[in-house]
Amino acid sequence: MATGKGAAASSTEGKSQPFKFPPGPLDPATWLEWSRQWQGPEGNGGTVPGGFPGFEAFAASPLAGVKIDPAQLAEIQQRYMRDFTELWRGLAGGDTESAGKLHDRRFASEAWHKNAPYRYTAAFYLLNARALTELADAVEADPKTRQRIRFAVSQWVDAMSPANFLATNPDAQNRLIESRGESLRAGMRNMLEDLTRGKISQTDETAFEVGRNMAVTEGAVVFENEFFQLLQYKPLTDKVYTRPLLLVPPCINKFYILDLQPEGSLVRYAVEQGHTVFLVSWRNPDASMAGCTWDDYIENAAIRAIEVVRDISGQDKINTLGFCVGGTIISTALAVLAARGEHPVASLTLLTTLLDFTDTGILDVFVDEPHVQLREATLGGASGGLLRGVELANTFSFLRPNDLVWNYVVDNYLKGNTPVPFDLLFWNGDATNLPGPWYCWYLRHTYLQNELKEPGKLTVCNEPVDLGAINVPTYIYGSREDHIVPWTAAYASTALLKNDLRFVLGASGHIAGVINPPAKKKRSHWTNDALPESAQDWLAGAEEHHGSWWPDWMTWLGKQAGAKRAAPTEYGSKRYAAIEPAPGRYVKAKA
Repeated sequence: MATGKGAAASSTEGKSQPFKFPPGPLDPATWLEWSRQWQGPEGNGGTVPGGFPGFEAFAASPLAGVKIDPAQLAEIQQRYMRDFTELWRGLAGGDTESAGKLHDRRFASEAWHKNAPYRYTAAFYLLNARALTELADAVEADPKTRQRIRFAVSQWVDAMSPANFLATNPDAQNRLIESRGESLRAGMRNMLEDLTRGKISQTDETAFEVGRNMAVTEGAVVFENEFFQLLQYKPLTDKVYTRPLLLVPPCINKFYILDLQPEGSLVRYAVEQGHTVFLVSWRNPDASMAGCTWDDYIENAAIRAIEVVRDISGQDKINTLGFCVGGTIISTALAVLAARGEHPVASLTLLTTLLDFTDTGILDVFVDEPHVQLREATLGGASGGLLRGVELANTFSFLRPNDLVWNYVVDNYLKGNTPVPFDLLFWNGDATNLPGPWYCWYLRHTYLQNELKEPGKLTVCNEPVDLGAINVPTYIYGSREDHIVPWTAAYASTALLKNDLRFVLGASGHIAGVINPPAKKKRSHWTNDALPESAQDWLAGAEEHHGSWWPDWMTWLGKQAGAKRAAPTEYGSKRYAAIEPAPGRYVKAKA
């Protein structure tokens, strides 16, 4: 049998050889010497990164031919070998204090720390995960390719955590022994039930019911068509502002993210401040809506909702708010109306909304010409089709796999636990379908071709779209840790809109940053009256304020809402009578 040194020397004769573990004793000195010789005199060992065990899968993958700067590769390898040697020395010498330390909440329990094999399994995993991530970051390629490589590597790395497998998870094994096998039986039952649902359970769905303990702000449905129901909420003050507020939530989710429970309801908060609030509750599309288009949603939903609210309130101008895709929809609708010479709103509020799709965050990994063409061929034809809500929900969950996938695999399946009740996750799992033609138009003209920001580039409802023609005071909000609408992308809307603009940045992510009631006194927000071209320049000059951004918005909105008058005593009007109590039928329909 050849020695480790001889094997390493012979392997460098070719330019690209498959990775093999060094034979002989697996002591740190052998590993280090073998790694140096594998890397060769130039320090990069050809095109295949080698020198440590974490790269066997990498070397055999389609990424094996990608280019990485030799100096950066050598630095990653050297750092890996240094830490690997330290771990191996600790394991071989029984040094439980200086090696094998775990700084990851997946391995936080005592069971991972008090038993050396489990501790070192986790430590070696973290070491290899770091190295693979550094390799992905070091790839020399165009930005989209690098982003896709990073995403693919992160998915693989997260999936391969030893915490995700019964054989390598001491917590799950202890639970199995203590429960005398009951945890395994319960875990299998949970898994089989989830297979029938097509998704991983994230909360105890039996603990919540829309209309009972979710979406309970009192109100009534005052209009409906095949696309939406319009809700009007009961006043909670003796006097209200004359101009009502219309809320347009995203149609890819249920509206009650804005009305989860009373203490965290943006709807209730606005009503408590004296605003008459109307809200669009989107219909959950079924086969009858499979051919509906983006134009349908603009003309027959957003524009129709504006008309009905103006009619009921008797006001020429109303205030409007759009959240996420709802913001894109209401902005498009206002641009269409402006092209018709109509200006029916006094103000616009955009929450985590994309109008300029230059930077779409992590979602960009899913969008390219072949993908859009495939969707158009399968969903966007004359007969249309439906994008199933469960597909969207699973996609969004895998954007944060450790938090929204593997955490529940471990807890629900390996440990046999029942998910705890959590209102936000209940809403997150209440999926909605999307009409195929609508979805395909949205993918191509916004995410792929970014045409909405170009004046006159798009024609919607037979009108050229120019966002600059909206020309009303606009409040733009972004969340600092948002992975769906990066805050800098939300800030980019300031370059597209006119009139009096205000940008406010909140802490946390896409949902938690928005749903931040003042009473909880959580998180921070930043303000800056100046609007420089660069988002980073705006942040550099911004002032931090502790607590919710809602009061800042409410102060701004009050200036756009007109005088006050006696609160209405009935819902709707003679023309638009109340149909049924809020939250209505549409929000209860399942995908």
